[in-house]
Formats: sequence, structure tokens, C-alpha cells
Amino acid sequence: MNYFWVLSGKRIKQIAVLVVALFFAAGIFYAEKKNIQVFLPVETGPEAIYSVNTDKKQVALTFDISWGEERAGPILDVLEQKGLKKATFFLSSPWAESHPDIVKRIVDMNYEIGSHGHRHDNYSTYSEQKIREQISKADHILTKLTGKKPNLIRFPNGDFDKRVLRIADSLGYTTIQWDTDSLDWMNPGKDKIVQRVVSKAHPGDIILMHASDSCRQTHEALPEIIDKLRDKGYEFVTVSELIAGAKVKTNPVE
Repeated sequence: MNYFWVLSGKRIKQIAVLVVALFFAAGIFYAEKKNIQVFLPVETGPEAIYSVNTDKKQVALTFDISWGEERAGPILDVLEQKGLKKATFFLSSPWAESHPDIVKRIVDMNYEIGSHGHRHDNYSTYSEQKIREQISKADHILTKLTGKKPNLIRFPNGDFDKRVLRIADSLGYTTIQWDTDSLDWMNPGKDKIVQRVVSKAHPGDIILMHASDSCRQTHEALPEIIDKLRDKGYEFVTVSELIAGAKVKTNPVE
């Protein structure tokens, strides 16, 4: 008498999965016995964006503001005089709350606004609860002042870790860094700021500048930076426009 095993498609799939699982487990056991490293896929999670890989001669000019009222106005004057209609401002919420008139001018000039957090501190030193509180508090204040919820954030001092990135992402934020630091915060002199930015700028670049009172030479360097980059064929865009659908450059985070 002949016997036949009849297996359904579902049963075959179950057996196949079991065989693969046993094979994989045996491989790990063998590797452990032989002291061989086994590499498994790693979920990297959200990352900070530094620039964009592109051949288009586009750059994003960005300004951080955390305190003072004397420098932002002259910088906005320069942008207006030069007809530069695309820039991104990262505002700390305490500063924004104290200077609603300047915030309104930035909004009225249609510049992009991102969050610079609440307290100007290193968020990587905070507990997860405090990180969330700081981002959320800034979010509430900036949304109220501008009438629009920001979706970009640049953390104070450019400081963050994986927890900060993950929490920011969960709150709807993309973390933005920079590839060219103007070093205007060091007040090295107008010419050095111009030379540094113009020499380092590249297609897809995110340029860091400041509009806080501690940076006393930014508004002096800005007209020449704009002129020289335009002479090189560069177009100024917002950060959101730069990164939209583009291949971005990120760096590993501890």
C-alpha cells in the first residue's frame, strides 16, 4: 500500500519558516563557539541633516537667535536691501517671546522659522522627560507667535544625542545642523567671515550664521557674502526647500 503526504500551501510556509529559523540559530551558535562576530541589521533611527548631496548650486542661509535686540534688525535690513527672499531663522522661544515685534517682521518677510529650543543649554545632558518638555514648550510659544507650527529644529550649541533626535522626531521635528560654520560668533573680523563662508560654500550647503547681539560683525559681512555667492551662481533657498526630496548628508551620533 502506498502512502502520500498532502501538504497545504500554508503548511509548507510554516515548515520553511521553521527550517530558516533553525538554520539561523545554528549559525549563531556556531559563531559563538568559534568566536566569530555576527552582524545583524541595526535600526539607525532619526538623524540630523548637515547638507544635501546635489549638483544644483543652491545653499540655505540660516540664522540662530537666542538673545539681544540690536543685531537682528540690521540683518533683516541687509536681506531686504539685497532682495534675498529665502532664509531660515532658528529662534529660541524665550527670545521670541521677549521680541514679538522682530518675530512679526521675520514672519511678514516670509522667512522660514525653525525652533532653537527653549533653554539655551546642552540637551544631551537632560533626562528624556526634560528634553520633551523643552522642545514642547518652545513649540507652543513659537506656534502662538508665528501662527504656524515649526517642523525644523536646531538645538542650542548644536548639541544632541540619539535620545534627543528620537524625541524631536516623535514631536514632528527634523533636526538641522550645518556644513559651513561662518564662525561669526567668534567675531574674527568681517573679511574673515566673508572669506570663510564664500570659500567653503558648496551645492547643497547649509550655512550657519547668527543674529544674536554677541555676533557683532555678521551684518557687516552679510552683503559681501550674498554678492559673492550670487556671482558664483548660487541661489538662496530655505532649508525646507533644500532638503525636500533630496539625498541628505548625516553624521553618526553616539
